[in-house]
Amino acid sequence: MTRILMIGTGYVGLVSGACLADFGNRVICYDIDVDKIDMLNRGEIPFYEPGLGELVDRNRDAGRLSFSLDLDAAVSESQVIFIAVGTPEMEDGSADLRAIFAVAKEIGQRLSDYRVIVQKSTVPVGTSRQVGKLIAEAAAEAGHEDVEFDMVSSPEFLREGSAIGDFLRPDRVIIGADGDKARRIMHEVFRPLYINETPILSTQIESAEMIKYAANAFLATKISFINEIAELCETVGADVQVVARGMGLDKRIGPKFLHAGAGFGGSCFPKDTKALVRIGVENDRDMGVVAAAIEANERQPLRAVEKLKELAGGSLVGMKVAVLGLSFKPNTDDVRESAAIKIIERLRAEGARERAFDPVASENARKVLEDLDLAEGTYECLDGADAMILVTEWNEFRVLDLHRVAGLLNRPLVVDCRNIFNHGLMREAGLQYDSFGQLDSEVT
Repeated sequence: MTRILMIGTGYVGLVSGACLADFGNRVICYDIDVDKIDMLNRGEIPFYEPGLGELVDRNRDAGRLSFSLDLDAAVSESQVIFIAVGTPEMEDGSADLRAIFAVAKEIGQRLSDYRVIVQKSTVPVGTSRQVGKLIAEAAAEAGHEDVEFDMVSSPEFLREGSAIGDFLRPDRVIIGADGDKARRIMHEVFRPLYINETPILSTQIESAEMIKYAANAFLATKISFINEIAELCETVGADVQVVARGMGLDKRIGPKFLHAGAGFGGSCFPKDTKALVRIGVENDRDMGVVAAAIEANERQPLRAVEKLKELAGGSLVGMKVAVLGLSFKPNTDDVRESAAIKIIERLRAEGARERAFDPVASENARKVLEDLDLAEGTYECLDGADAMILVTEWNEFRVLDLHRVAGLLNRPLVVDCRNIFNHGLMREAGLQYDSFGQLDSEVT
């Protein structure tokens, strides 16, 4: 059993801390947010992630997981300290590292004997070295100039909505470290994965930091690529779903992230791709492929509105549009960089008004759009609307009664941003339908 301190109880910190406790480690999750720690100690989870509440309860009840506001005690009781605080995007696209640097100084002031310090947040290459320097300086100022510690970079690869499975059954674990001692301790932290033969890649720190950015940028580029192919498919009469299936059967390509639609969003891909482009600028390197993926992605939500405008005869002025789905993907309440938010903003600019519904993300969306018109359920959202745009592919939207949808809408206009329906079924229900690169087989 390893004694672990997780600094930060946001998405990465809380999920990682609970999963590490489930491995049998003793984990303290620390945060400066008093309300959040109080909430966690009451058994409440501050965001939506399937299965997380049960995981936290199980490990807290077993005595392996606790939540604290006392950093002094947490540092003294821990062998390994994970840093999992936010690195939001700044105006120039670079990552905001102020929280990480502040945490580094706090750790250094309390460090009196050997610890492994693990950078879990997504950070530009070189950040872990900077963090180590700040820790050493703060320790020296506190009278512990001879204290030893090792820095490690171990990036996370958690997908919102399936984060627990991603952590407990990962494709790989990356451990970027300089010394064998730190590597041995990290192998003990992840021992259950090591026993299960999960690939554990030991690298230098800089390579570990770059792996996270490179992986996210590549996946984001796949999404933008297939969206551009979808647009071309619409012009030449091909079906993007068939094209993507044929591509995905090539083992060099694979089928994942080849789903055309309204583009990528969330807390990782938009922020990390922009940060990688910025890293290129700062190092006099042109990241043209990634920059093109970002530009292509920014067009996708606007294309959804243009498709509806075309169905409506060229104008959306005065129309009431039902927007189904507000989170950037299913099984999360995260609306950061959500296509739905951008679509609603464009609808308003076109003179339309919205009514929206999401199973869990409605209140978070209202924080972004304060005057957002929210419905209590799917069919209430559709009732009396002039059109429907499906943005997030929640399961309950996949099984809509299409004939009922047609009966509730004033005008039978539907734009499907995730290609979950098909032209034939929509036509049978009396709906005028458009999607992204999806072929109407009866037309051809």
